[in-house]
Amino acid sequence: MAQDQHSPWVDGLTIGEVLAATARRCARSDAVVFPKIGVRWNWEEFARRVDDAARGLLGIGIRKGEHVAIWATNVPEWVVLQFATARIGAVLVTINPAYRPFELRYVLRQSDAVALFLVDQFRSSDYFAMLNEICPALAGSVPGTLHCEEFPRLRSVVAIKGRDLPGSLTWQQVLECGAGATLDDLPGGMGPGEAINIQYTSGTTGFPKAATLSHRNLLLNAFYVGACQGMSESDRICIPVPFYHCFGCVLGTLCSAVYGAAMVVPGEYFQPTDTLAAIEAERATVIYGVPTMFISELEDATFAQRDLRSLRTGIMAGAPCPIEIMRQVIDRMGARELTIAYGQTEASPVVTQTRTDDPLELRVETVGRPLPGLETKIIDPITGATLGDNQQGEFCSRGHVVMLGYYNNPEETAATIDTDGWLHSGDLGVRLNNGYYKITGRLKDMVIRGGENIYPREIEEFLFTHPAVQQISVVGIPDPKYGEELCAWIKLKKGVAVTEDEIRQFCRQKLAHYKVPKVVRFVDAFPQTVTGKIQKFKIREQMIQELQLKVQATA
Repeated sequence: MAQDQHSPWVDGLTIGEVLAATARRCARSDAVVFPKIGVRWNWEEFARRVDDAARGLLGIGIRKGEHVAIWATNVPEWVVLQFATARIGAVLVTINPAYRPFELRYVLRQSDAVALFLVDQFRSSDYFAMLNEICPALAGSVPGTLHCEEFPRLRSVVAIKGRDLPGSLTWQQVLECGAGATLDDLPGGMGPGEAINIQYTSGTTGFPKAATLSHRNLLLNAFYVGACQGMSESDRICIPVPFYHCFGCVLGTLCSAVYGAAMVVPGEYFQPTDTLAAIEAERATVIYGVPTMFISELEDATFAQRDLRSLRTGIMAGAPCPIEIMRQVIDRMGARELTIAYGQTEASPVVTQTRTDDPLELRVETVGRPLPGLETKIIDPITGATLGDNQQGEFCSRGHVVMLGYYNNPEETAATIDTDGWLHSGDLGVRLNNGYYKITGRLKDMVIRGGENIYPREIEEFLFTHPAVQQISVVGIPDPKYGEELCAWIKLKKGVAVTEDEIRQFCRQKLAHYKVPKVVRFVDAFPQTVTGKIQKFKIREQMIQELQLKVQATA
């Protein structure tokens, strides 16, 4: 039976306590299933593996409050480490698997991570080579005793899987280090309000910002998001979204732990065929994804032959949800109770969500109403005055979702959370008369590509390091597959020649693949405007007009 969303049993508990309670209640039920690699653990076994890993962390010297980074795809060890760090009160720092050395260096330094867990590779990315590039001292160090001037706090590197990495420990060695440790000796005073997770968001100032979240932030979000879907221990959640993001490790793994539902993970990264196969074979009742994922599943060559009748509900989020795609997911995939969720990493992440029994028009035209226990409002972005219904302004929220702050960044924290505790989203929205919200645009300079939030300032500052670039502006332009793509307008220095491909290749060497501009336009001059925002608007409008002309020419 689904639990009452107004009585969150998890409130006042830590993640470790919630896992222990669920393992007792649902001991023999499936907890973690990776069908592609034959992993299937029930809740009792999963809790035991978490405790073994927690002892291993203690054995290699990790203590409460220290930061443990993970740079990996969706592998079983990721989930174990998430709960093991929470078990001992360490803070898990999640790193985007698409990051390049330039971004990895910043995150490891800024987060004060004392340990890094990583896989050997992801698609064409060689993680070990990238780590050795920024930390050459690793290769000559004794495992567990790393001394690196660039990362003074980093003591241990752990290779989760793959080939040997000189200077690192293996996952098995970490487990063996816990042989003499006991969880009974954990320091007391671990509370639900303490930091447990750091999630990096692309930064308006050119660098990612470290949103710091607590046990209570995450558990209440998982509880209420599950309640909005009518979740129970009979559900099986298909999680093709990445663990490093809140979508995967809060709405996915933690929601499973709160409700005793099985987490079904199709593979290390999203592939539509694997996702459909997992839904069918494991009789998944819940499916998560951003719109581009659902589009890929609907268009997959194997879709027509799949039996997806087990599907009931799920979440589409991360980007504006096209009405037609929502209808197809309901009608063709059978997720008749699919919900739409809206939020941001700084809000743990969901703030509003539709409910399973909402009329279809509300589920395709709004982002729902606030989760229980939250305050929300629309304000005038200039005066800060609260606006009435049907008036567009900035969406703000207050309550249990609001992050503790940006780690080691009080200035940005103060700019995002005001003195009254309101979290300013930077998104424009409208509150309808019925209490539901629509998101109508963005106040902040941000592009959403396939569910990934990208701040153009970060890419602009990087491209300014190219010796040929004199002036640069990066904007988002419409794209039928990803919702938006990046377009870089570049004015070159006099007498310098460079090609579009050379600019893209320069970006690929240092930036995550989704931050590489799809369109590169060399121009002689930029629009003359009063502000940079208006300049970007004019550039974007010109690009949209050009795209429309191309479509008309090929029609």
